Amino acid sequence: MSPEKLGHMANQIATFFESQPGDQARAVADHINANWAPAMRAQFLDGAPEQALHPLVKAALPEIRRPV
Repeated sequence: MSPEKLGHMANQIATFFESQPGDQARAVADHINANWAPAMRAQFLDGAPEQALHPLVKAALPEIRRPV
């Protein structure tokens, strides 16, 4: 999957969680960690610096687990 597509998907997740109560950035990270395959997370994290990401996605980046 392209980094642009993954960034778009992450932004959609953030758009959903911005209307939810609680720690919204943590919810974005938790959702990505639980539902994205390790290869998707790795590709997303590698391409994240070049993406136009929603502020909640940017805040979630440190909590998104990089596969080993």
